Amino acid sequence: MPAALRGGAQSKAKPRAKAPASPRKSRGPSKAKAGGYTPGKLGAAGRIGLSPTHALIAAGGVLTVMAVVALATGDRAERLGAGTKAAIGQQFASLGFRLNAVHVQGASPAATADILSAAGVYKDQPVLGLDLEALRARVESVGWVEEAQIVRLLPDTLIIAISERRQLAVWQHNGASRVIDAEGRVIPEASPLQSASLPLVVGQGADQHAAAILPRIAARPRLMSRVEALVRVDDRRWDLRLKDGSLVQLPAVDEEAALIQLEQLDQRSRILELGFARIDLRDPTMVAVRPRDQVRSSGLIADGA
Repeated sequence: MPAALRGGAQSKAKPRAKAPASPRKSRGPSKAKAGGYTPGKLGAAGRIGLSPTHALIAAGGVLTVMAVVALATGDRAERLGAGTKAAIGQQFASLGFRLNAVHVQGASPAATADILSAAGVYKDQPVLGLDLEALRARVESVGWVEEAQIVRLLPDTLIIAISERRQLAVWQHNGASRVIDAEGRVIPEASPLQSASLPLVVGQGADQHAAAILPRIAARPRLMSRVEALVRVDDRRWDLRLKDGSLVQLPAVDEEAALIQLEQLDQRSRILELGFARIDLRDPTMVAVRPRDQVRSSGLIADGA
């Protein structure tokens, strides 16, 4: 404090210089020793089995993603996105995010191999680097596939779930045989030789009209079991060729009524078991039957043709 004299003039005291702060009393944070300090979050990473180095790599990858989202717009996003995505995939692959298992759901065994081939994925591929939209497009390019969904399960699994096109028949036309689906579309990967259990449809237009006639034939097991092929005639109507060489001629319209007539005839005479050369059902007012053997009796031919 400055000295004061009662009744005299006051003299100004010179300010004292402040003493330098003692290092021991400093309240600021102390500097870490080089190489000897691990932040709390990195230390926690070590406790769960992730080294600080790997944790830093993962954090760097996340920051990179955030930077791309924050900075990239329009064309810049397209330019930066591809390279950044590949780099992120590689970084996380080193942490164990590598493709180890692929599961195909909803596909028959015959279709699975073609789907995996089109997918083009491989073991230990960086799972975060997969372009799921491009992968889905490749899978849906396979003839077996109606629709596909791709799911990435971290850290190492890929799910390919598909809706498979149902095989309807083998279509024979112009000397070539192809497997078709319920909409008449060809399934290129399906082998006709491995589809012997499918019905055979023959001729121009048979592919487009098979879905309408086949359920009607399949609803009649006695007839279906004897059919060798359904032949499209002039792209207007069907002939049913049976395994014993018989022929059933259906009309161009109202096939169901004609098949009912055939059922009634078979119930009365078991004609499907006895055999015939031809049954003509094209005229709704009559059924004409030609026996396999032309038997004449009393000068008359025993047929209705």
